[in-house]
Amino acid sequence: MNIQQNISLKPFNTFGLEASAQYFVEVSTVEDLKKILQNPDFKKLDKLFLGGGSNLLLTKDYEGLVVKIALKGIEKVFEDENHIHIHAGAGEIWHQFVMYCVENNYAGIENLSLIPGTVGAAPMQNIGAYGVEIKDVFQELQALNLETLEIETFNLIDCQFGYRESVFKHTLKGKYVITAVTFKLNKVPTFKIAYGDIQKTLAEMNITELSIKAISNAVIAIRKSKLPDPAEIGNSGSFFKNPEISLTQYQKLLIDFPTLPSYPINETTVKVPAGWLIEQAGWKGFKDGQIGVHARQALVLVNYGGGNGNDIKALAEKVQQSIVDKFGIKLSPEVNYI
Repeated sequence: MNIQQNISLKPFNTFGLEASAQYFVEVSTVEDLKKILQNPDFKKLDKLFLGGGSNLLLTKDYEGLVVKIALKGIEKVFEDENHIHIHAGAGEIWHQFVMYCVENNYAGIENLSLIPGTVGAAPMQNIGAYGVEIKDVFQELQALNLETLEIETFNLIDCQFGYRESVFKHTLKGKYVITAVTFKLNKVPTFKIAYGDIQKTLAEMNITELSIKAISNAVIAIRKSKLPDPAEIGNSGSFFKNPEISLTQYQKLLIDFPTLPSYPINETTVKVPAGWLIEQAGWKGFKDGQIGVHARQALVLVNYGGGNGNDIKALAEKVQQSIVDKFGIKLSPEVNYI
């Protein structure tokens, strides 16, 4: 293992923010991960475990040890007539894993194409898009207990998945590192095309016969049309969660905002799109120096180059307050502040 000092984290966060790590190491095996955690030089230091850096807002230099999780490998571990279980290392790039499954005709995650990040971060955040979430295809995961340094297995119930939530963001936060995830995928696909612009995009692409490849291509086209490429403009994708509000509150809001979209959660709760709220509050295309709100998607805060993490945090707080003032709705960030 190559332990480095005072390393720039700019290449390791999709916002492209400049910050340094006191110590930095990349681990490609569970054994190396255990070794670094047992090293007496680093035992008492704070630790930050990095995947793809796509859900991170760096507001300062990191005083401690940054561990880049680069655990790789994809293998089939179970198969029957209807399902196939695919085991993937936490360091696998999420979109590359989706493409592997699409090319092999393993159905279930095609709607999650082109989401940035790694396999290990996917269950932590319960990532989702276009009507699909990780919990829908989740079988189990392995995680290293940071206290005992033993690998433990978590099933669907253990993970306590919610909307962009899991047990690893709450009661078990900072206590485990996810090392691998197993997904339960389908041999016979159930196509989900009702959400967003998928049907419209399929029609524009002249797709008359549904396939998981076609849906993946449609999702990729939609995301490319709406979301900036982090390689070109620093961003973390959707900065805020879509808020869930009561049906009663939604019906009251319709009096003043009759075009407010909603998606039913249950009989008493609806989800409203954060991007719509932010756009209605006048933030879409806002720019202040080197940071701003993306011109095509108001849900995305951006660093045009040379931006500062604290400035982005301050902008996010202004956006949040404006949504409270206008709609009485509090937005919660998807992004983790460091």
